[in-house]
This record gives sequence, C-alpha cells and structure tokens, in this order.
Amino acid sequence: MSNETEKQAGAPWWKYGHVWLLIAGPATVVVAGFVTAWIAVKSPDPVVEADYYRRGIEINKTLAARDKANLPALQGRNHAAAPTQQP
Repeated sequence: MSNETEKQAGAPWWKYGHVWLLIAGPATVVVAGFVTAWIAVKSPDPVVEADYYRRGIEINKTLAARDKANLPALQGRNHAAAPTQQP
C-alpha cells in the first residue's frame, strides 16, 4: 500500500467532500420543513366568512347581469363566425 492510500483510509469521515454532499440534501429538506412550519404557524389562513354563500349568489347575479348586457354583441359575433344559410 502506498503512503497516500493509508492517509486517506485513516481520515475521519467529515474530511471527505462526498459525505457533505450526501448530507446537504436531506439537511436542506429538514430546514425547509421547519421554515414551512414556522410560516404556517406565524400566518394562519383566514376564516371563511359566515355569509359566504350569500356573497357568492350576489357575485353570480352581478356576472349574469353583465353577461346579459353583452348578449347582442355575442350573438352578432357568433352570426359573423358561422352565418346561417338562406334556402
């Protein structure tokens, strides 16, 4: 055995770069998990309002009224795209 092989075989594990490369991936995931947990605890989601259903119905009515106002334009566009054939 050469002298350099003996030195490498006797070196502690933390002196090898490949070991740190293997440790870095899982360590990063653990740190990211703690950061995600901290963010989740620090800023919780807002509570859904009690009258969410009524507000949704109002929004749908507003959208339906807007769509009804655009109906002549939509009919004209559809007629221009696919005109009816006269017999």
